[in-house]
Amino acid sequence: MSEIQQDVSASAFVTAIENNLFDFLPHFGLLPQAEVYDGPDLLWSLTNIPFPLCNSVLRANLAPEGVDAAVEAAMARGKSRNVPMLWWTGPATRPSDLGVALEAHGFVRQDDAPGMAMDLRSLREDVPTPPGFTLEKINDAEALRQWRHPFVVGFGMPDFAVDALMGLFERISFGQQLPLHHYLGRLDGEPVAGGSVYLGAGVAGVYNVVTVPEARRRGIGALITLALLRDALAAGYRVGILHTSKMGLNVYRQLGFQEYCAIGQYLWSPE
Repeated sequence: MSEIQQDVSASAFVTAIENNLFDFLPHFGLLPQAEVYDGPDLLWSLTNIPFPLCNSVLRANLAPEGVDAAVEAAMARGKSRNVPMLWWTGPATRPSDLGVALEAHGFVRQDDAPGMAMDLRSLREDVPTPPGFTLEKINDAEALRQWRHPFVVGFGMPDFAVDALMGLFERISFGQQLPLHHYLGRLDGEPVAGGSVYLGAGVAGVYNVVTVPEARRRGIGALITLALLRDALAAGYRVGILHTSKMGLNVYRQLGFQEYCAIGQYLWSPE
């Protein structure tokens, strides 16, 4: 387990925003027939699941003259399994203009994800709870199956991808020594929201925060995020990070998060 980060400077936040992601996504290597490479030049994971999130390229540290070969090799790996891939970029990406080469090879740039961070000791607490709303921590596979509903409805993922993710989450959740923890939100007893916190690289990373459409705009996503981060703070974590959509910026700003960098995503699919 990494030493818990105490540095709350802006530069340390930027590093943490990337490093937590780099620590989390290689867990996809636990999926059946998956492969992970962790070298000085790249970090990548590849599965047989035809969903981009399951096949990622991260932490590029490439010499300019080696970029084309590295990109073509990644595409060849994707073609060999007939799966799409996401190539992630950020402040640590080298060369810094890697995205230009990715687009030249047929990768399509997606919307950048704002990278946000905060000192959890400044976490806002005064978020009102809607009538009929309750929160519970997920402690077993049966409860995770109920957490699946808002995850599926909110993110709109295909069933085969959700099945793979649920299997992965079961392997790395539920124990104090395991890194991934989840909360489920119910409205009048029905599961309507969920979220996860990944404790890795010395910080608490918020992921998978989602609310079903009919329960949005009631502050439920903020309440889920607060619950996740309170648990991390109680466990001794000082820094919280997340990667959000532009839609979620104001929600997280109101909790105390600030934007420190942008995380790029480039999508490639086999012909």
